[in-house]
Amino acid sequence: QVQLVESGGGLVQAGDSLMLSCVASERAFSGSVMGWFRQAPGKEREFVAAINWSGSSVAYSDPVKGRFTISRDNPKKMVYLQMNSLKPEDTAVYYCVADKLSVRERQPEYWGQGTQVTISS
Repeated sequence: QVQLVESGGGLVQAGDSLMLSCVASERAFSGSVMGWFRQAPGKEREFVAAINWSGSSVAYSDPVKGRFTISRDNPKKMVYLQMNSLKPEDTAVYYCVADKLSVRERQPEYWGQGTQVTISS
């Protein structure tokens, strides 16, 4: 019963780019807010980005503003995170999340298993 599956993580050098993808089940995706969280070793999970159903509203955490872009493709039931100008501090496991109402104001209902992003310096 996999609801969200992330892909696209890997090992890159500082300044490089990666695009993460997330494919969602109908239950997780339908009418939902989608987003990304990340968790670095020894740290709490932190919010990265969110996007509403239509894509008309997006939000980013301060560390990634101007570098990351979240988008979605509703017919494909997919969400993306384009990550540019990557920094070593971006190293983390990245999680795709989904919720009917919000991924920031409450614990998201659905979480993927995560994909590792490692930035070398």
